[in-house]
Amino acid sequence: MRAGNEASTGSVGDSYVNALAENLRMLIKTECVRGRVFGTRAEANLALFEYIDGFHNGRLIQKRLGYLSPVEFEEKHYADQAEAERANLNTRQPDLTS
Repeated sequence: MRAGNEASTGSVGDSYVNALAENLRMLIKTECVRGRVFGTRAEANLALFEYIDGFHNGRLIQKRLGYLSPVEFEEKHYADQAEAERANLNTRQPDLTS
């Protein structure tokens, strides 16, 4: 152990050490990069950012959101808000004055 780092849990030749990182790298390569030509590094960086933040993260389900994706959670939130507003409007009785 150097500089406060702990050794990896994998061993030499163990396919589980980098499996998650390799899986993500191949996913990005397949869905975002393969078949495209970027004129500059900035264009490539923007494409990667848009894919990861705009496409992938928006669809990734999260436990803290009730196992919904951020997009689904937001849609449900606004639908629930609209339903609550409709319910509040329907229960109000007109004020009758004589």
